[in-house]
Amino acid sequence: MSLPIQALTPELCVAPQLAPQAMQEAADAGFKSVINNRPDFEGGPDQPTSADMAQAAAAAGLAYQHLPVQGGYQSPEEIEAFRALLDSLPKPILAFCRSGARSSRLFAAASAL
Repeated sequence: MSLPIQALTPELCVAPQLAPQAMQEAADAGFKSVINNRPDFEGGPDQPTSADMAQAAAAAGLAYQHLPVQGGYQSPEEIEAFRALLDSLPKPILAFCRSGARSSRLFAAASAL
């Protein structure tokens, strides 16, 4: 399996929903941190939970943060929280959501701060 990532900058890539086993692949690809922008169970009971992802990220040596946001709207507070994560987490960072679009929108909005 190869990660379905899109580079937004040299320090930030986005991806659609990842499986827990992808955390080791992300670490092997050089990522240092992962941000999960997807609320638990948004896609139903088969979607990996944040706890599952956090455990897999820790096992792979990655920093992990869960910043769940809705697909259609990201509040100013959520955008500020994403900016803070971009500023504080080890880089490069891999952010993911259902399709990658939400994480991309968060980045665009956070970049304007």
